[in-house]
Amino acid sequence: MVNKNHKGEQRFAEIRSVSDNDGKMILEGYAIVFNSPATYKYGEREFTEVILPDALTNCDMHDVPLRYNHNDTWLIAARTRNGSLQLNTDEHGLFIRAELIDTSQNRDIYKCVQSGLIDKMSFAFTVAPDGEDWKEDNKSALRTIKAIERLYDVSIVDVPFYDTTSVYARNAELLESGFAGLEKLELEKRRLLLKYKEAYYHGNQ
Repeated sequence: MVNKNHKGEQRFAEIRSVSDNDGKMILEGYAIVFNSPATYKYGEREFTEVILPDALTNCDMHDVPLRYNHNDTWLIAARTRNGSLQLNTDEHGLFIRAELIDTSQNRDIYKCVQSGLIDKMSFAFTVAPDGEDWKEDNKSALRTIKAIERLYDVSIVDVPFYDTTSVYARNAELLESGFAGLEKLELEKRRLLLKYKEAYYHGNQ
């Protein structure tokens, strides 16, 4: 069962295994990449999202687990609380390094990453209040994330960004919300213009 304890969003990036002479199972990669716009089609419209470098400045990352497919029925693979998961922010993004303990589940995950069967990771998050800007026109929407409020987990995943219905639907909903707001604003402008024209007409009778 996927973790449903939060209403966060999920994003995907690359993960890789690291050779270790001590036989440790190490995974690392960037879970978040700053200033890297990603554009996705939604029908005839486009949705672009970019995360700014200061987005993690005040982010709550005090206890972040590493999961598989955001699934809370699996054992946690690593965790910041005991030091097995390390999160470091640099100019490029959020870099993660995880040392997996020796369990059958973690060996399977590590071997799948090592062989290239799994090469993606994700993070679940919520945006801070006033932590995003939207710019829309009739065919496109740009969402700029300025501040992430909380990082719920980082996760090893076996599907790429937007290939899952749940993730696609969530961002499609955001896009529809943006366009709906734009259309509402346009209708309000037309209503006020019509009201002004009527007032002008009656005032010149």
